[in-house]
Amino acid sequence: MDSERASDTLITRLRATAALAEDDIRAIQSLPIANKRFRPNEPIIHDGDRPSECCLIVQGFCIRAKTTSLGKRQILSIHLPGEIPDLQSLHLHIMDHDLIAVSDCTIGTIGHAAMRRIIRQRPDVGDVFWRDTLVQAALFREWIVNVGQRPGPSRLAHLIVELRERLKVIGRVQGARFEMPFTQELLGEALGITPIHVNRLVKQLREENVLEFHRGYVTVIDEDKLIKLADFDHLYLHQSPAL
Repeated sequence: MDSERASDTLITRLRATAALAEDDIRAIQSLPIANKRFRPNEPIIHDGDRPSECCLIVQGFCIRAKTTSLGKRQILSIHLPGEIPDLQSLHLHIMDHDLIAVSDCTIGTIGHAAMRRIIRQRPDVGDVFWRDTLVQAALFREWIVNVGQRPGPSRLAHLIVELRERLKVIGRVQGARFEMPFTQELLGEALGITPIHVNRLVKQLREENVLEFHRGYVTVIDEDKLIKLADFDHLYLHQSPAL
């Protein structure tokens, strides 16, 4: 996959959330991107690494996570194709968390020198990347509220709706069905609950005809029930240049 194709999903996602001129799009397409492949559960970047490049997710799902000294892991965010989850490494030189592949992943690496060059030469592109980091911060805030304040069923429903809305932007939702290759253990680490609790919630939502989980995919059965249960407000996703 060449650099232009690797950047296609990034451009699709950025254009949905920010204004991009055609010259800026061509500049992003010209970024030198080297693809690497990772297997499920394989670390992409380790806590404590000093990276010299940013990671563009071309295919697959990744997680950002921290692990305590007792071995307990908390998933901090989920990352999808078209996202660069480590833009902060341009300025924060040592990683303070792990980035891990959840599924088979293709990661496009972009050297820091090339990223700094495009930001300096094309300030509007720099503004778009800056906006992207601010949207990520908005997602972090919502995740804190979700884990800290919503009851279990709403917590899971909110995560499902968020992922679906983010996947829609890059054309990865087919009707009521979309990919979500997360085990109950991973969902527990994202929601701050045990896998046993996740199992109960999945069963509850299935019995209430809200959602169906099957082989790495989610199917929405009752849209109205799902949105009401999730207590979902789209604003924090900022999926429009006007927001």
